[in-house]
Amino acid sequence: MPTRLECQQGDIAHQPDMDAVVNAANAELRPGGGVAGALHRAAGPELDRACRPLAPIEPGEAVITDAFELPNRYVIHCLGPVYGRDGPEAERLADCYRNALELAERHGLSRIAFPALSAGAFGYPLEEAARIALATVLETLPRCPGIAKVRFVLFDAGSTEVFKRTLDSRNQTL
Repeated sequence: MPTRLECQQGDIAHQPDMDAVVNAANAELRPGGGVAGALHRAAGPELDRACRPLAPIEPGEAVITDAFELPNRYVIHCLGPVYGRDGPEAERLADCYRNALELAERHGLSRIAFPALSAGAFGYPLEEAARIALATVLETLPRCPGIAKVRFVLFDAGSTEVFKRTLDSRNQTL
């Protein structure tokens, strides 16, 4: 059965039908703003305690913890590159998606939700981030046969439209 890939506007902390959600983490895996803040608030203080021994991580790395009070089994934490600082940025961003999917596959997870990694406070241009994210997921999924659904959960309507348009253009070229 082919993997279902979807893009929707929503809150990454409220994806109860997903086995894992991906955190747009900082290097120290601490609560912060944006996605990291939302996930840490929803998961409760246990998430911060679980993250501490895993930190620090490098751009492109992915680590996994329990999800605690989130409606998911796991949180996969990825450190995306800061645009203009953590080069080569495209390679590091692709590593995030690839490593998260491979980690999900190793843990027997079939449904995973991603935010737009690095496209917020880390300054990655949204269109380029969407292109890299979707291309990497599509290239990696054949090596992850257990993954049945990948969802991109975008915070606002504009970001959702960019991801949907990028996915539609990818599907037309397949």
